Amino acid sequence: MPGPKTPPPLLYADTERSADMLYFGRVAMHDPFLAFGLRGKKYAVVSALEFGRVRRTSGFDVVLRLEPYLDRARARWSRRPPGPAEVIYLAAEDHRQKRFTVPADFPAGLYQKLRTLGLDLMIADGAIFPQREIKSPSEVAAIRAGNRCSALGFAAAEKILRASKVVGRHLVHRGATLTSERLKFAIETACLEAGAVSANTIVAGGDQACDPHERGSGPLRPHELIIVDIFPRVTNTGYYGDMTRTFLRGRASDAQRALVSAVRAAQLAALKKIRAGVNGRDVHRGVEAVFQARGFETKRTATGSVGFFHGTGHGLGLAVHEPPRMSGAIDYTLLKGTVVTVEPGLYYPGLGGCRFEDVVQVTAAKPKLLSRYHYNWEL
Repeated sequence: MPGPKTPPPLLYADTERSADMLYFGRVAMHDPFLAFGLRGKKYAVVSALEFGRVRRTSGFDVVLRLEPYLDRARARWSRRPPGPAEVIYLAAEDHRQKRFTVPADFPAGLYQKLRTLGLDLMIADGAIFPQREIKSPSEVAAIRAGNRCSALGFAAAEKILRASKVVGRHLVHRGATLTSERLKFAIETACLEAGAVSANTIVAGGDQACDPHERGSGPLRPHELIIVDIFPRVTNTGYYGDMTRTFLRGRASDAQRALVSAVRAAQLAALKKIRAGVNGRDVHRGVEAVFQARGFETKRTATGSVGFFHGTGHGLGLAVHEPPRMSGAIDYTLLKGTVVTVEPGLYYPGLGGCRFEDVVQVTAAKPKLLSRYHYNWEL
C-alpha cells in the first residue's frame, strides 16, 4: 500500500477488468465493489451474496456488509436512490478518513460525486500499487503455470500442422481446409483443459502476420510463415502466460530462413543483456542492432510499417500487458524480480512475419526463464 505521506488507496472495480483490485484483495469478483486500505489493513464492502466467500477466501483483513450502508444511505439521502458514492462516503466517515488515493482508471462519474460529497481524492501518479512489478515466488509459479498452458496450446497447434497435407495452395487436415479459426479452437481447447482461458489467440499466416496484433482468419497456406501467439489466463490465479512461436508447414525459402534466423538471434541477444540495473532501452537497441547487421531495415510509411516496429518486451502478471516496457522510447532500469516478455519480431508483406516470445524474471545475473517450448519452426 502507499507510504505514510500518500493517502491510502481506494478502489471501486471488479476483478475481471481491474488487475489492481485482484492484486489487492486476492479474490475474484465479477461485479464492482468497494475496497480501501487504512492503517495497514485492507477493507472490503460486499453484498450478502459475496460476504461469506470473501471473508473465507480473500486477502482482506476486514470484510463489511454492504446492506447496512445502503439502509443508512437511504435514510440520509432520502430523495435519491443510494449508489456507490454514498456507500463509499459513509464507509470513509465511519473510519474518519476523508483523503484517498485512487487509480488513474477510477470511474470519472464516481470520482466527481465523491468530490461533491466532500472526499479529497488524489489520482495516483503511475501505478497505485507499484510493488506489483516485483513478483513473489508464488507469482512466478503462477506465471510459469500460465506458460505451461501456452506450451500445451503450441503442442496442439503443431500436431495439427504436422498432420496437415499440402494440397496446392491449401493445407488440408482431416479432409477440410485448415484455417486460423480451426487452429485457434484447438489451442483454446487445450488451454481450457489445462485450467486456463486463452482469449484473443493469434494464429496469423502470410501477410496477415505482418500486423502483429492481427488475430488471423481464413485458410492457412503452405510454405508461409504462421505466427502463433498464446496468452492464457489461469482461472484459479488470474495470472497470465504469454508466448509466441512461428511455424511453417511445407518448404521454407532461403529468405524466410534468414528472417527467422535473425529473429531468434535478436531474442538471444536480448536475453544476454537482461539483468537488474540494465536499461530496457539498451536491450531494445541491441535487438535493433542485430536486425540492422543482418540487413533487415525498419521503415515507417503512410501505408504502414515494415521491419521491427514494436517494443522488445513488456511486464506480465495479473495483466497481459503491464509495466515495465522495453522499447526505444522508454528510459527504464530493469529491477530485480520483474517479469518481462522478450519478443522481437520482423514483418515484411510478401515475405511474412516472424516473432518469438518467451518470459523471464530479471535477476542480478542471467534471467530466469519462465517459459519453455522448442523453436523448430519448419514442419
